[in-house]
Amino acid sequence: MSKIRFTEPNREILARRDSIINDLTRLVDPAGLITSTDECRAYETDALTAYRKMPLAVVLPKTTEEVSAVLKYCHDTGVKVVPRGAGTSLAGGAIPSEDAVVLGLSKMNRVLAVNYDDRFIRVEAGVTNLSVTAVVAENGFFYGPDPSSQLACTIGGNIANNSGGAHCLKYGVTTNNLLGVRMVLIDGSIIDLGGDYLDSAGLDLLGLVVGSEGQLGIVTEATLRILKSAEGARPVLFGFPSCEGAGKAVADVIAAGIIPVAIEYMDKAAIEICEAFAKAGYPLDVEALLIVEVEGSDAEMDATLADITAIARANGATTVRESRSAIETAAIWKGRKSAFGATGRVADYLCMDGTVPTGKLSYVLAEISKIVQRHGLRVANVFHAGDGNIHPLILYNANDPSQQSKAEAAGDDILRLCVEVGGCLTGEHGVGIEKRDLMRCQFDDADLAQQIRVRAAFDPRWLLNTDKVFPLDFRCQG
Repeated sequence: MSKIRFTEPNREILARRDSIINDLTRLVDPAGLITSTDECRAYETDALTAYRKMPLAVVLPKTTEEVSAVLKYCHDTGVKVVPRGAGTSLAGGAIPSEDAVVLGLSKMNRVLAVNYDDRFIRVEAGVTNLSVTAVVAENGFFYGPDPSSQLACTIGGNIANNSGGAHCLKYGVTTNNLLGVRMVLIDGSIIDLGGDYLDSAGLDLLGLVVGSEGQLGIVTEATLRILKSAEGARPVLFGFPSCEGAGKAVADVIAAGIIPVAIEYMDKAAIEICEAFAKAGYPLDVEALLIVEVEGSDAEMDATLADITAIARANGATTVRESRSAIETAAIWKGRKSAFGATGRVADYLCMDGTVPTGKLSYVLAEISKIVQRHGLRVANVFHAGDGNIHPLILYNANDPSQQSKAEAAGDDILRLCVEVGGCLTGEHGVGIEKRDLMRCQFDDADLAQQIRVRAAFDPRWLLNTDKVFPLDFRCQG
C-alpha cells in the first residue's frame, strides 16, 4: 500500500458540482471548460503516475483576467484550485483532488515582448521552456534553464518548482533567470512583482514566489532573462570503471575552480537504457559516464578540456570521447534528455530529486546502491552532477503493490541520506505530495510553522494546491 495520503474531499462541494460548473461557464470560453469524466481523465495525474484523483472540473483560461475571475469565484465559494502547467511534475505537484478545480494554463501561450538590447523576453505562463530559446535563437540568444522535459514543460511550471536542467551549473536555475511576474492571488487580485531588470526595488517577493508550487498565487506572465549564445560549445564523454571514480572526478573539477557549462552523470544501468533508445554512441564497457560540456572559442575549450581530461584520467577514466560535429553533440544530448522517457520503456520508476555536496557524491552513490539493494529493487542513476542534484530512478513494477511500497521506502531513505550529508530534499522537482511527509527531516517545527504562516498570508483558506508541500498533520495543527 502507498504511504501517501490525501485529505477527504469536501462533500458539500461535491454536492454542488453541477452548480459550480454552471457558474464557471459564465467565466471562461466554453471551449475552456472540461467537465466530462473521459476528458478530465487527462488531468487526474501528472508525471507521478502512480497516484490519480479525478478533479471536479478543468478550466483552461486564455487571459489573466479570466484567471482572476475563476480564482475570485473559487475564493468566494470555497472551491479548491490546483494550478497546472504541462503536468510534467515528478513529485505529484499537479495531482488534483476530487473537490478541486484544475486551472490549466496551456492556452496562455503567447510571446508578449522581446527586447534584445536589455536582454529579456516576456511570455505567458503556458509557453513551453524550449519555445523561449526557439524564439530568440535566430538572433543569437538563448534561455538558460533547460529541464529534461523542456520540450513540454511550461514556464509557469518552471517557476513553481524553480526548475534547472543540465546547464544550470553555469547559467543557474529559474530564480537566477527570472526578472518579473504577473500573478493572480486567490481573491482574484492581479499583482506585478519584479520588472524587466535584475534586483527590482522593494521586498524580494519574487524570490518567495519562485519554488512555491502554486500555493501563493498563479503566475500568468513572466519576464525572463535571455543570454547571448557562446561562440562554440563542445561536450565530451568520460567513461569510468567505477561510480566512485566518476563522483570523485566531479568533486575534483569543481574544487579546481573549473565551471563547465554542464556535468551530467549516468551509471551503467542508465547508460544502457539511454543508448538503446537514442543510439548516442555512449560507451557500454564502463560503470559510469560523465557528459562534460564546455563553451567559448576553440582555444578556450581546448584549454579547459585539457584540464578536465587530466582530472578525469587521474580518477581512472578509461574513455575520453570528444564531440566533433553538431550531429554528434545533438546525439549526446538526445540520450541524456531522453533518460526519463527511455527508462519508462523498460520499467516503472520513481524519480528522486535531492541535492548533496559535490564532495559527498562518491559516498552517496555507494549508499544509494546499498539502499536500493536492501529493498530488493534496481536503480538507474542519471543526474546533474556538477551542482550535486541527484536523480536516482528507482525501478519497480507499478502493478505490484508490494513493489510500490518498497520503491517509496527506498526513495525516502535516499532523501534522508541527502539531508544527512548536508544536502536537501529537492533540487528542482519540488516537494509536491511525494516529499511532503519528509519535510520534518529537513525543517524543525519552528521552521515549518513560519513557512505555513507565509503561505497562509497569501491564501488564508488554504484553497490553492491543498495537500502539497506540508505534512498534513502539521498543517492541521498550524
